[in-house]
Amino acid sequence: MSVVVIEFITLDGRASDPDGRAGTPHGGWAFRHGPEPVAGDKFRLGNLLDEGVLLLGRRTWELFAEIWPGRDDPFAARMNAAAKLVASRTLTDVSAWENSRLVDGDLVDAVKSEHRDVIITGSLSIVHTLMGEGLIDEYRLLTFPTVLGVGTKLFPAGSFVDLQCRAIEPAGAAVYARYGRSAR
Repeated sequence: MSVVVIEFITLDGRASDPDGRAGTPHGGWAFRHGPEPVAGDKFRLGNLLDEGVLLLGRRTWELFAEIWPGRDDPFAARMNAAAKLVASRTLTDVSAWENSRLVDGDLVDAVKSEHRDVIITGSLSIVHTLMGEGLIDEYRLLTFPTVLGVGTKLFPAGSFVDLQCRAIEPAGAAVYARYGRSAR
């Protein structure tokens, strides 16, 4: 099993508020280039969605639970059918989006005991927690030609992550693996 992070990021490594829903001054940067750069399976998730599990924080899950069930394209069908784990201290009901269940107990322990590939999208607090534990195996990043100068960075100041580029996809996403790390 591998832990895979998929993120939209800016040239200066910011990953916060790509859709503008958080109301930050420069939010919505991922959609300023139109819908095409973010539509479909830009991260080439393929079988990861079919056989793995999405791990989402509360805010990301709530956003996705609003938008994905109402879509009917092939990628949306895969997203809706995927197994989903939701890390939240406040949610009690995740029935609004099929195949969702709450993480039971400690997040790090839940990820360590998972037998499927884990895909994290958005959910920077989860990414940062698992990054601090050395649990992330792969980053799939779609970098937008924007410099924000403010906002949460994917890789916080003081963090050291040695990456190796494995692929640059035609859709613009880059796949990086942690150097010297293999799947568990």
